[in-house]
Amino acid sequence: MAVTMADIQHLRKMTGAGMMDCKSALNEANGDYDKAIEIIRKKGQAVAAKREDRDAAEGCVLAATKGDFAAIIAVKCETDFVAKGEEFIGMVQKILDAALENQPKTVEELNELSVEGRKVQELITDRIGVTGEKMELGAYEFLSAAATVAYIHPGNKLATIAGFNIANIDNQVARDVAMQIAAMNPVSVNKESVPAEIIEREKKIAREKAMEQGKPEAILDKIAEGALTKYFKDYTLLAQDFVKDSKITIADYLKKQNAELTVTEFKRVNLNVE
Repeated sequence: MAVTMADIQHLRKMTGAGMMDCKSALNEANGDYDKAIEIIRKKGQAVAAKREDRDAAEGCVLAATKGDFAAIIAVKCETDFVAKGEEFIGMVQKILDAALENQPKTVEELNELSVEGRKVQELITDRIGVTGEKMELGAYEFLSAAATVAYIHPGNKLATIAGFNIANIDNQVARDVAMQIAAMNPVSVNKESVPAEIIEREKKIAREKAMEQGKPEAILDKIAEGALTKYFKDYTLLAQDFVKDSKITIADYLKKQNAELTVTEFKRVNLNVE
C-alpha cells in the first residue's frame, strides 16, 4: 500500500524517529504500524551493538520531587549536540516522571518501568536508532524525607536533591541548600556520616605530608587530626561556609529558619569532570 505523509508523521509522533526512517520502515512493513515500530526498534538495537565501544561522555541530568520523594536521572550520549536536543531532553524527562510516579529502589527496577508502552531501556535503545549515537542510563539517585528539594544547574549536566527532617520548610531555604551542594560538592551531611575509608585516607595523606616536611614522629597524629578537622569543615555540608554568606555555616543558616531543621540526606550527579 502507498505510504502517505500522514502515515509518516503519525509514526514519527509514536517513535520520535526521523521522517526518512519512518518512511522506510512503513514501506518495509507495507503500512503496518506495529511492524514499522518493530523495524525501528531493531535498528536501534543494531546501532547500539555497533556503538558499544564508543564513549558516552555527554548527556542530560534532570531532577525533581514529588511529595516526600526526590530523584535524579542522568542519560548519557556521545555528543553535546544530541544532549541539548529537545527530544533527548524530553526522553530523560519522561524517565524521571516514571521514576517519581513509581519510586523504584534500584536501577534494575527503573529499567523495567513502562514509559509510553515501552520499558525504559527499550526507550533509550529506540532513541539510539534515531540518533545513531551510543546512549546509556548514566545515573539514578533518589531519597525520601519529610521535605525534599531538587536543583538542576543550567546546562542540564549537574543536579542535586536533598531531604530535610521537617516538612513545609521555606522553598528558598531548601533551594539554597540544594545550590550549596551543587557548588561545593560536600562528601556527606556531617562528620559523623563521612565514610571511614575517607577518614583514614585523609589522615594518611596528612601524616605523609608532615613526614616529608620533617615533622617529629611524636606530633604526626596531632597534625593528622588537625588536617581532618579542616577536611570536615571544607567537605561536610552542615559545617561548610554558606556560599551566600561566608560568615555563617549551613548549619547556622538552617537554625535561623528553625532550631530543629537539618538535612537528612543529599545526592549529587555531575556529568562534567570534577
